[in-house]
Amino acid sequence: MNPIIKEITAYQVKNDITPFKVGDGVRVHTKVREGDKERVQVYAGIVIARKGSGIHETFTVRRLSYGEGVERVFPVNSPNIEKIEVERESEAMRARLYYLRQRTGKAAVAIKEKDRAAEVHAQHEAAKAAKAAAAPAPAPAAAS
Repeated sequence: MNPIIKEITAYQVKNDITPFKVGDGVRVHTKVREGDKERVQVYAGIVIARKGSGIHETFTVRRLSYGEGVERVFPVNSPNIEKIEVERESEAMRARLYYLRQRTGKAAVAIKEKDRAAEVHAQHEAAKAAKAAAAPAPAPAAAS
């Protein structure tokens, strides 16, 4: 990207975005204006693509609605996006998941989920080790 454009748009880039990647199940909370009222609408689906960088970065979310695939492209730095929640993490094996467009039913959302068992086990072991380090050492038994 041109350094001049990057410098001019730097203040518009959001820094508090929840980290997410292609293949993750997300819920995008967007602001919708209807007349003089404003409300938040949630769009949930799977991220099938992320494109661009800086202020121009976008991501595409796909979901099935009444058996029909619906895709929506969101700018990452849009002021109309209130927040992005990651519902489920996955291990996508490619940068774009366009092959999901040809799938129907459960197969359209079948992406290998991240195995969190090892991560949970490591956290449990670390907590156990911290607890053992914090506990005082037992006093030696007196010889009689």
